[in-house]
Amino acid sequence: MRVRRIELRILGLALAGLWAAAFALIFVAYRPGGPVDLLVRIAAGGPAIVAVLAVIRPPVARGDRAFALIAWLALAAMLLLVPSIGTIVGQLQGRGPQTLMPSVEAAYPWLLALLATSLYAGLGVSRHHLGGRAGRRRRLVEGCALAVAMVTLTGGAFAAAAAINELSLADRPAASSRFGPTDPALEPPPCDGALAAGTTAQLDLHMDIAVDGETTGLVTLSGARNGSDVRWSGFAATRVVLGQRGFWRVAGNAWRLEQGQPRVAAGTSEIAGHDLDATLVAVALAPAGRTAPEDAGVAYIEGARARHCRVAIDGVTLQRALPEIDLLVGSADITRWRGQLDYWVFADGQLGQANGYAGGPALDLDPDGLQAVVRFQLTAIERGTPVTIDAPE
Repeated sequence: MRVRRIELRILGLALAGLWAAAFALIFVAYRPGGPVDLLVRIAAGGPAIVAVLAVIRPPVARGDRAFALIAWLALAAMLLLVPSIGTIVGQLQGRGPQTLMPSVEAAYPWLLALLATSLYAGLGVSRHHLGGRAGRRRRLVEGCALAVAMVTLTGGAFAAAAAINELSLADRPAASSRFGPTDPALEPPPCDGALAAGTTAQLDLHMDIAVDGETTGLVTLSGARNGSDVRWSGFAATRVVLGQRGFWRVAGNAWRLEQGQPRVAAGTSEIAGHDLDATLVAVALAPAGRTAPEDAGVAYIEGARARHCRVAIDGVTLQRALPEIDLLVGSADITRWRGQLDYWVFADGQLGQANGYAGGPALDLDPDGLQAVVRFQLTAIERGTPVTIDAPE
């Protein structure tokens, strides 16, 4: 029994550590504003306190089957928490910290993890309260009742504080935003609804690649688009290219810039497909490509209301939707790569931001590498404002 108690306490410590990490992320980086901003962040620490109870009073079980079930309960909570914490990190990096009430798809992993954690802790508290000689059914009933109470208390406290705070934010819309309309009465389209690129946009694209966890390349590009005319330039430092890169397309004519060379006319095959946001919408986010999209809720990004959506993406689609990815992978075969694309649809029905990643075998990039991952973030702001695209001198 002593060995099992130690093992279950270790599982409780792991659970408490994950919940504490989620709490730390929210407390430090979550800045929605509003009158009870601090209360929302403090309320996020409730599940960590529940997990600590499981460390103090581990749910010891005598039978092998009961012990295995309890251990799997903790492991299930951890398996739900790890990707959910990753989602928080991606959301905060994606400039969308002002999350409104999340959708069912975004909230249910947290609720299930909280339920499993609460049941794990409740069974331990129940055993300590009733004693080891109490009937198993009685301990189970009391443990379940304690779990429901803890879920209601901790989850309800956070949901209530978040709802109150976010309702107050909705009453104080920003005067304007680079990302889109700020009128809280405007509802962003659903994830499988109409989606378009702005007629004009100021564009920023950041990409990086890592092989076996080590960053091996970075690309930063900035530019603008006016209909089919586009220009962008920036810097690439990868195993494929090094130096400045640029692209212009004006009235059907195109030019490209490479490090140490004057601008030259682009070939016919290069003219199409370098519109950044417009190409991404036309290829990866066309209606056929948005089959069963995940709705991750509604957010305010710099005061503009947007729906956060997510779809799966493969290497072939990514290469067609974002040809600039070749600055990272060159001629490597990424057809077997898989990943996901997060995109934000604003109240004007236009794409304002997209983050994503794709990964797979690294053999074509590094003979000694096993796994490679490409990540990217694209923003399209000031959409619809006048933009002039001039041909390069």
